[in-house]
Amino acid sequence: MAGLLDGHVAAVTGGGSGIGQGICQAYAREGARVIVLDIDSAGARETVGLIAAAGGKASAMTLDVTDRRACNAIAVEVASSGSISILVNNAGINRRNPITADKAAVAKDWDDIMSINLDGMFNVTHAFLDQLRATKGRIVNIGSIQSFVHVTWPNSAAYTTSKHGVLGFTRSLAAELGKDGVRVNAIGPGMIETKINAEARTRNPEMVATVMRHTPLGRPGKPEDVAGPAVFLASDLAAYVTGSIVMADGGFRSI
Repeated sequence: MAGLLDGHVAAVTGGGSGIGQGICQAYAREGARVIVLDIDSAGARETVGLIAAAGGKASAMTLDVTDRRACNAIAVEVASSGSISILVNNAGINRRNPITADKAAVAKDWDDIMSINLDGMFNVTHAFLDQLRATKGRIVNIGSIQSFVHVTWPNSAAYTTSKHGVLGFTRSLAAELGKDGVRVNAIGPGMIETKINAEARTRNPEMVATVMRHTPLGRPGKPEDVAGPAVFLASDLAAYVTGSIVMADGGFRSI
């Protein structure tokens, strides 16, 4: 039985752990050849190992998305063995720090978050743009429930701003690249349980409880809960879907 992504080549940033790793595995199961991009080389290799063990095809490449030259070089290297037709901009960080906190710390958090969550998304997309236009490709950007809301997290101005930016970037590119046959969409995860946020969840049980009180499904998500929408948006099932954000938040925005 053919997979939904047979014949596609997918590049996934931040593919070495968490949501990115889940998306990489799901894409490989659906027949895509996956290029796992991550600043964490060991994590990227781990994802490749998981995919290979399941019979899929993947390769790992080390990439710092804040390094524009490196992004361009990676795109050239990838093109030598076949252009990508799917790009997932998943790499991102989050720090919660009130804007009234120590000025130096707040400024550093702002710079770091914007350089990865926004500039990094631009750097990678721009580097692969020629390939995506040539293949009439699909771009999936990972936003957040904080692409819309912020009141639950009054201490994360930088992260909230960056995720609003992801949604704006998604809609702008969808409007511009539609004529080239390129579809651009986003996913808005809610609270997703990953190794990266395990310590924060343990340290802030009240924050977790607050989110769960606003989540009709009554549980945190898992990477596979985001991977499903990511497969849909990258597949031909979503052939007439662009400029949209699919919420994978357990219903958080409904109440």
